[in-house]
Amino acid sequence: MTALALRGATIEYDDLGPAAGVPVLLIHGHPFDRTMWAPQADALTGAGYRVVTPDLRGYGRSGVTPGKVFLADFADDLAALLDHVGIERAVVGGVSMGGQIAMELQLRHPGRVRALVLSDTSARAETDEGKAFRNQVADELLAEGMDGYATGAIHKMLAAYNVEAMPDVAARVLAMMRATDPRGAAAALRGRAERPDYRDTLAGVRVPVWIVVGADDAYTPVADAEAMLRLVPAASLTVIEKAGHLPGVEQPELFNAALLDFLATRVTAGG
Repeated sequence: MTALALRGATIEYDDLGPAAGVPVLLIHGHPFDRTMWAPQADALTGAGYRVVTPDLRGYGRSGVTPGKVFLADFADDLAALLDHVGIERAVVGGVSMGGQIAMELQLRHPGRVRALVLSDTSARAETDEGKAFRNQVADELLAEGMDGYATGAIHKMLAAYNVEAMPDVAARVLAMMRATDPRGAAAALRGRAERPDYRDTLAGVRVPVWIVVGADDAYTPVADAEAMLRLVPAASLTVIEKAGHLPGVEQPELFNAALLDFLATRVTAGG
């Protein structure tokens, strides 16, 4: 774990695997931290990839920027982090909000993206109803903390049946949510409420794209993933069975096998 003073915040991150390996940047979702990618980091580094997993500002052990943090702020942080660790282009992957940050990175810094991995996310701009809801939740987090939010969200973060069937996984996800600083979570919610439409960005992508979604995702269902697939000329789609919004956590073996296959056949094939 390394701490870096970056654009007015302290960003903590892991930089794992061989320095000469194909770099993969993995972006966690809300309200989690970089440890959610531990199963993927293990599989990727074991296959010879270099893996960078940051805690976004306001999450995990990174510093908090209260108020409002836009997806563009997160994307610029990550571009600066890539500069710091000496990576020109990376496979950029994200789940949920992290997938939207990956699309924002593609929009703002397209030369840094070697391929995109978009897990359980949506390319559409936020609706008026969604804006009001995210700002309301931000107010509640600041007033009440994370515990009630975590308890209420766990049955959507995971497929509801996995909360009971996978108690260790549920406990891990709950612990990440409860440990998040509510100021950081609220700032990201307020910024995410203003997110743009990424459909034109995706339509212009010419690097390989892998879209992945849990079969029983209650937040961003399979239909959302299929809508993105229709936009992207170089995309493929995998639906992970027996998983909800976090298939990389719920079904890591299935997720990792599909991710490694995408990287081997679409990104690194031929050198």
